[in-house]
Amino acid sequence: MKEEFSHIPVLLNEVVENLNIKPNGIYVDCTLGGAGHSSEIVKKLKKGILIGFDKDINAILASKEKLSKISYVTINSEENIKNGCLLVNDDFKNAPKILKEIGIEKIDGVLMDLGVSSYQIDTAERGFSYRLDGILDMRMNTSQSLTAKDIVNTYSEEELVNIFKTYGEEEFSHSIAKNIVKQRQIAPIETTLQLNEIVENSMPKKVVFSRGGASKKVFQALRIVVNSELEDLSKTIESFVDMLNENGRICIISFHSLEDRIVKSTFKDLSLNCICPPNFPKCVCNHKAKIKLITKKPIIASSEELKNNSRSSCAKLRIAEKI
Repeated sequence: MKEEFSHIPVLLNEVVENLNIKPNGIYVDCTLGGAGHSSEIVKKLKKGILIGFDKDINAILASKEKLSKISYVTINSEENIKNGCLLVNDDFKNAPKILKEIGIEKIDGVLMDLGVSSYQIDTAERGFSYRLDGILDMRMNTSQSLTAKDIVNTYSEEELVNIFKTYGEEEFSHSIAKNIVKQRQIAPIETTLQLNEIVENSMPKKVVFSRGGASKKVFQALRIVVNSELEDLSKTIESFVDMLNENGRICIISFHSLEDRIVKSTFKDLSLNCICPPNFPKCVCNHKAKIKLITKKPIIASSEELKNNSRSSCAKLRIAEKI
């Protein structure tokens, strides 16, 4: 039976408008998903190129089917693409290297949507949702070995505390980790609902009811570690900025404070002519600004979008332009 890969793109109009798409430009969608953003970008291209990256092969295949209706599409091709779409089944952190290998040195725009797709969340067996019963997996790339189940059942209590605190900013990290270790001594923790129950039993009931998803922070933390989501994010952003043509734009959508903090800080550093400590009497860093900030504050979803797509509630869009 064929899997359906559906996903409502967040801040779609804002992204397409702010990419300043040129009909013959080269654009990169770092997190292709269901091609929601990409399909609108491609509609504005005439002799341009769209290169989409995704670790999830299901996303690549679903996007090929969708984009083939409006453009020529090839997957993982080493040919020098003249126009149309090239879809690459790989982590976007490898994108700058891959683009250069296929002869693309400069681009006109790049989009990073750092969220998890609706398809991944709503497919129980992928293990991303604390509301659906499935094996604790959480791998975006299903060919990798490390899963959430491995982490929950083999990492030490101290390591689990650190993960939940660092990547989930979870205030009940200690009690959750302690109860996970206690439970797995009886039997392995294998499913999302098993873990959800442990998390809920590790905090006051009033907190469980007030959060509207007591396990959200723990599941977020595990997902980030399983998929190495924050690893080298700042370096990757800088690599893409270096590839942008003059006036080219980079648009990044983040969904939690850790991501947004990295994006904001990286954009700030890349927009300054000096990054020396404030107490230095004169500049010694020789740092030159590479971008100008288009958004001083992030763009958030409109009230209309919030009504139609609740998952847009945490989305923040930051935009910068190459100078």
